[in-house]
Parts: sequence; structure tokens; C-alpha cells
Amino acid sequence: MNHSRVLATSLLALLAMPILQSGQSPAQIGSERQLFVDRLLIDRMDGVRLKMHSPVRREAALRMEHPWEEKGVSYMVTFKDGDRFRAWYRADAATHRTAYAESRDGITWVKPLIGPIPFGDHKKTNLVWEAENRAGNLSVLKDPNPDVPPGERYKGIVRGRNQVRALVSEDGIHWRRFREQPLIDSFPVDSHNILIWDPHQEQYAIYLRGIRKVPGVAIDNTSWKDLGVRWVRRSLSRDFRNWSEPRLIESGSSPIEQFYTNDTVVYERAPTWFLMFPSRFVVERVPVPDWPAGSGVNDIVLLSSRDGINWDRTFREAFLRPGPDPNTWHERALYMEHGILQTGPRELSMYAMHNWRTDDTHIRRLSLRVDGFASAHGDYAGGVLITRPLVFEGSELEINFATSAVGSLRFELRDGSNNPLPGYTLQDCDEIYGDEIDRVVKWKGGPEVSSLAGKAVRLHIQLRDADLYSFRFR
Repeated sequence: MNHSRVLATSLLALLAMPILQSGQSPAQIGSERQLFVDRLLIDRMDGVRLKMHSPVRREAALRMEHPWEEKGVSYMVTFKDGDRFRAWYRADAATHRTAYAESRDGITWVKPLIGPIPFGDHKKTNLVWEAENRAGNLSVLKDPNPDVPPGERYKGIVRGRNQVRALVSEDGIHWRRFREQPLIDSFPVDSHNILIWDPHQEQYAIYLRGIRKVPGVAIDNTSWKDLGVRWVRRSLSRDFRNWSEPRLIESGSSPIEQFYTNDTVVYERAPTWFLMFPSRFVVERVPVPDWPAGSGVNDIVLLSSRDGINWDRTFREAFLRPGPDPNTWHERALYMEHGILQTGPRELSMYAMHNWRTDDTHIRRLSLRVDGFASAHGDYAGGVLITRPLVFEGSELEINFATSAVGSLRFELRDGSNNPLPGYTLQDCDEIYGDEIDRVVKWKGGPEVSSLAGKAVRLHIQLRDADLYSFRFR
């Protein structure tokens, strides 16, 4: 097959389509890394599609080992803190308690017995918070504000009775109530509410349980399960004391589905992006035979947002399926835990609770390529992707990509009216093949693109048997 002819044919077909220019203002992307989890920056695709990539299940990170964990481990929150990874998780013996673990590599976790809370005859534990009046399910944030008082460096929220309450700590081990009154007093707040720092608006955000009304279902405030579907709300604060009225997130015309947990994160390598990995609860499905606790099955889905309130559902299939283990095929058996860690130059680690309310409840590590949530994918026949006009800062174009042995990518820079720029055409671009996280694109004149910074340009990309996971101008 003449692959150049195939690409040329695809290109001619694409060029025959009108380029949408009316009302299409340039996207200001600066030097931020861009992912392919939505279509906002894409004008045209021909022979190219956006493809979601599921993580790979790895080893169990945390299992039930201690008496205070005998009924389960779940609702883990993790992040890098100095030279180690730290994690807080729920230990489910009798009442909800929060336990602590840490790791040097994100793979092998230890549970240091340094917690201030005993358990029965065990004076040394890794327990750091005991729920008061069911005020459990701790979500932890290390405050990025350099001027925060030392005793409030670590902030946490816990669930109360239809309330979100706050904790603070100097070290993440010894916690105290922030104040007596709740941060949020707004029904409902069950499951795992997530506290994050929004770097765009420079304020705190809580993503908590909400109810999305279903047409024809009355609101009576007695049993929220009869009011609609489980959904997600957001509340904001600049001072951690005064919080906005929680507002339901928007998801456009996507189908109405139940989100049991939300697991909202800001992706550190591309902080333009909010990502959410809800546990999708399909309540009408029948779980494994003889399951005593109720109907329903779960999987994990992927949503993305650029402002934290309007969420895109380009991908509606599961990001993580229940898998072959029958213990994950029942209600609430699969939750994504909170936090994405870079555990290698090319690897991200995520974590998911599996098999809740069984003898094999555990938190399992998942691995994913860096930036590898989704890609622009060109198949063997080849295809073309053209972006909308972009305004960037930087002097080089860096890409994260992978091809087959016969696959390739080429990049062309065009002006805002879609005219190729001299010196940056497809013919000038070096053929790119391989599998790299941070390849710099080169043309005959080299990689330098600083003369185009601040101007509206389009990326015209040819892909053949290739995936482009992310790009940025650096």
C-alpha cells in the first residue's frame, strides 16, 4: 500500500470540508499541557478519533490487616508530600475511623503505628481520627498557601449528619476540629465528599453528594433516594470559613446516570484540567447471585472540566470495568480513590477500592501511561486532525505520543485562517515515530517556534497507526 497516497487522499477529503471560522475565537493555551479528553480545541478530524485508555490493575496496595480494619478499607486520599507519598483511608471496624499509610514509591505501602488513637487493647495503631456522630470519611488537603498558620497546614473535611465539618492538623496525624459549626449544612452529604484547591480561581472547593431531579418525581425531603438520582455538587470558599451554596455540576446533554462517589482531582501535569472519576451506580441491575445487601452494580467513568462546574462526557463507556472478579459485581463494590501519583517517568498510579463488604475488600493500585487518559488516535489508514486557532507561549512544541513500527506523526503550523506557514509545513516536518513522553517536534529549520508565540495558529496533525496523548508549547 502507498501510505503517502492514503494520507494525501485523507488530507484532500478534509480540505474539501469547510473550516469553521465564524465566531471561532482563538483559544489562549499559554504553555499549559493539553490533553485529548474533550473536543474543545479540535476543529476537524478525518480518520482520527478520540480514544479513552483504561488503567491496568496491579497489586493490592492496602489490605485488611489489623483488627480495626476487619470490615473494610476504603475512601483513600493520597498525594505526594515532600519525599514520600501519604495516604489517609477509612478503616471500618464497628465505627468509621481514619487510618494512615505512607510509601516511598506509591507501590509498597506501610502503616506506621504512630497514630494517637488506640483500639481496644492495641495502644499502638495507625488510626488518626475517630468519627464523632458518624463524622467520618476524611478527605485531606495540604494547603498550598505559604502564609497559612502551621496548625492549619493540613485541612480535612468529614461527613456529619447532613453536614460537612472541618478538621485541621499541623502534621496530618494529629487532627482537631476547625470549629464547632459545620462548613456546609445542606442535605445530602453522604458518601465521600472531596476537598481540593482550585488553582484557577485560587480558592478551596468541595465536591459533595447532590441530587439530580428526575422529571415527574416530587421532592419531599424525607427520603432522598426517592427524589432523583445521586449526583455531584460543588461549593467554593476563599477563606475556608465562608462557603457558597452548593451547586449541581452540569454535564450538557449526557444521559442521566447515578454517581455514587465523585473523586474530583486537578491533574498536576496539566492543571488546566479538572478530572472526575465517579463510581457509576446502576441500581436496576441484579448483582451476583445471592448477594444479600441489595441491587445494583458499579463501574468507574471519566469526566473532564476546564472550570470545575461544566463537565464534559466525551467518553460514556467505562473508564474501569468491574472485571472478572465476581466480588466486584455487586452494589458499591468499586470506588475510585482520590489522588493521581506519578510513580515513574512514564507511569501514573491511581487506586480503587475493590470488593467492599466481602472478606477480600482491598485498595488496588492501577497504572496508566503519563497523560494517558485518552488520545487522538489515527488508525492504519491514517488521518488528519486540525485544531481551532490557538495562542501559545513558548519556543518549542513538545508531544507525548506512541506509534507502531509503521506508524508516524507529522505536524504543520497554520495561521488562524488555515494557511500553512512557510518553514512549518508537513513537508518540512521530520517524520515522527516511536514511543516518547516528551519529544520535541522539529522542522527543517529546527524546533524553534517562538516567532509565532502570541499569534493565532492552528495545529495540522497527520497520524497513522499512532496515538497523541498530549502536547504543549514550552
